[in-house]
Amino acid sequence: MGIEDKINNAAEDAGGKVKEQAGRATDDERLEAEGRNDQAAANLKQAGEKIKDAFKS
Repeated sequence: MGIEDKINNAAEDAGGKVKEQAGRATDDERLEAEGRNDQAAANLKQAGEKIKDAFKS
């Protein structure tokens, strides 16, 4: 996994956590769910990159 991909995935994960917390603080279920979805997407991308890296070795 390239460093740029790692940074982008970490940023997406962090942004999702911020959205989730903001949703909880404002009692906005939609924003909270969007944050969880962003985190899940980042985790899925990270897993895909790790699989690609495993096959490169």
